[in-house]
Amino acid sequence: MTGPWGTHTRLLVALLLPLLLGACAAGPHAVVRGDDPDFQPVTPAAPVPPEHNNGAIFQVSQRGGLFDDDKARQVGDILTVRLVERTQARKSANTSTSKDSSIQLPSPTLFGGDVTVNGRPILDNRVEGSRSFGGQGDSAQSNQLDGNITVTVAEVLANGNLVIRGEKWIRINQGEEYIRLRGVVRPVDIRADNTVLSTQIADVQVAYGGSGTLADSNQPGWLTRFFSSPFWPF
Repeated sequence: MTGPWGTHTRLLVALLLPLLLGACAAGPHAVVRGDDPDFQPVTPAAPVPPEHNNGAIFQVSQRGGLFDDDKARQVGDILTVRLVERTQARKSANTSTSKDSSIQLPSPTLFGGDVTVNGRPILDNRVEGSRSFGGQGDSAQSNQLDGNITVTVAEVLANGNLVIRGEKWIRINQGEEYIRLRGVVRPVDIRADNTVLSTQIADVQVAYGGSGTLADSNQPGWLTRFFSSPFWPF
């Protein structure tokens, strides 16, 4: 195609092509195990060489005291988190506005009489306006996550709190399901069986998702994402 229409078409394609490619690239990316360092497990530090104390029952090389339990307390220790997350949210809004206006100007006179054409006044002025707006919105959301995930202690803070993180992957048929968790735990909240509720974790980050054929089938295609993106002006 030549002429001005051909030039305009090529210009439109040149403008839309980067936006289309950007919308494709902005689509959801596949999650891979171990791709996020914030959830990678931490290994404990190398053990200190033992100091032998002949004749004593307790040895310094032992991990803890004689009356210590098996709760997580050091970097590299494992801790089981019981997920009991439940959230409910609801929001409703209703707005209605209206406005009416009217302006009337008296007809001007010429030589003491109205200005008319065929007996009809032609300079009468009247302006009327009316506008209204009505909007209503309602949103509701409910989420629930139950299960267990065992994580490791990544850091022991100065006040004794434990920074924990980890991930759990399960392969089911043609896809994988994963749970990722990170947060800060108080040692006093850890139960005797070395478990803690997710509701007792501070700054908790919980991610649940999947990858594979089933997860891909629930995602819109790149063309749908483009027409739903802010790049599409219509």
